[in-house]
Amino acid sequence: MTVRFLHTSDWHLGQFFYNHSRQYEHEQFLAWLLVQIKEKQPHALLIAGDIFDVINPASAAQKQLYQFLANAHKLAPHMQTLMIAGNHDSGYRIEQVEPLLEKYHAKTVGVIHKNELGQIDLERLLIPIYDEQKNIIAWCLSLPFLRPAEITGFNEQTNNSQNAIAYLHQQVISEARKRKTDNQALILMSHAHMQGGETSDSERPIIIGNEEALSTTLFEDSIDYVALGHLHKPQKVGQEHIRYSGSPIPLSFSEINYKHQIVEVNIDPLKTDESRVSFESVFIPRSVQLHKIKGALNEVLAKLKALASGEIENIEQREYVDIEYHTDVPPPPNLRQQFEDALPKSRYRLVRISRQYFASEKNSDEITPINLEPPTPEKLFQQLWEKNGYTNDDAVLKDFLSLLHEAEKTLENEHDA
Repeated sequence: MTVRFLHTSDWHLGQFFYNHSRQYEHEQFLAWLLVQIKEKQPHALLIAGDIFDVINPASAAQKQLYQFLANAHKLAPHMQTLMIAGNHDSGYRIEQVEPLLEKYHAKTVGVIHKNELGQIDLERLLIPIYDEQKNIIAWCLSLPFLRPAEITGFNEQTNNSQNAIAYLHQQVISEARKRKTDNQALILMSHAHMQGGETSDSERPIIIGNEEALSTTLFEDSIDYVALGHLHKPQKVGQEHIRYSGSPIPLSFSEINYKHQIVEVNIDPLKTDESRVSFESVFIPRSVQLHKIKGALNEVLAKLKALASGEIENIEQREYVDIEYHTDVPPPPNLRQQFEDALPKSRYRLVRISRQYFASEKNSDEITPINLEPPTPEKLFQQLWEKNGYTNDDAVLKDFLSLLHEAEKTLENEHDA
């Protein structure tokens, strides 16, 4: 029996893009995904984390997810939907609705639990995948985003996060191999930053210097496919069967050229050659275009005027524009209005304007960018640290980021309590 499933991740439902709702874009993606499910009738749909954009998603975003699950179940009653929490999700929150999820053959793993013996509850992490006759055809090893507070302190082998991550992978893979039969496949789903993965500027940094990046050596050869989430660019990592599906829509202007997709995977457990696992990228149509316009002021104005015209009535369907202009003189006070006037009417949303000044003002030929984006907590800390006369210190910044994430976790737990 060939195991058929779809790998997707990083939906970020409820995201606001420069204060503009992405609800329409997500609706279009989910409608497209339902068509794929109806046509392909997979055994499972895997959503590898960052289902929502924030830990406390708006009701509209939650409704999008649950309505999708209901629609998917109606189109493919035998299909299971398996989800894990990402670093943007509240693991406790998405586990709280298990009775609702069961109604639609959906299962979620949000956090790592302890069993009655105080050990890692492996039972919750190993999810069987069934065929139409209710036979187990695969096991999905489901590992949500691993926060140090949830995975350390189980025993002497989990005294720090790196040891705990290695121990957890070894334990769950070992248990899966005990259960697996020759005609069953092993799939591992994880939300993590793997070494060698290519990032965009929209992935939330976790620890300075990519120290959180994990090695693919965690995945033993017995794993047929590794379904990853967290990085938004579709890509393989090291080997063909270790893949990020990427996000379904561009979550920043740095993702304009990404070929957003889901991955259709077929595994024949009885084969031992390269044909055992096959993949196909199924490309997602982009419902709203993004444009990044760069150049000197007169070039930018000319490029804006050259953009396609034709009104788009619904503002949520209008195309996004990001302008980066270069100049060596102060900008005119009505510059934004000039940009707006140059754009064809009622078709675009000008969401960001940034300026690069020529360092000739500083007797240099280099161009130095001015970033007008709101500062992150890390950047604010660095600015205050330097303002007080201290030099950059990676160890201090690492400690600050650890405290920041512990505070986020505390707030998350207080909200879910």
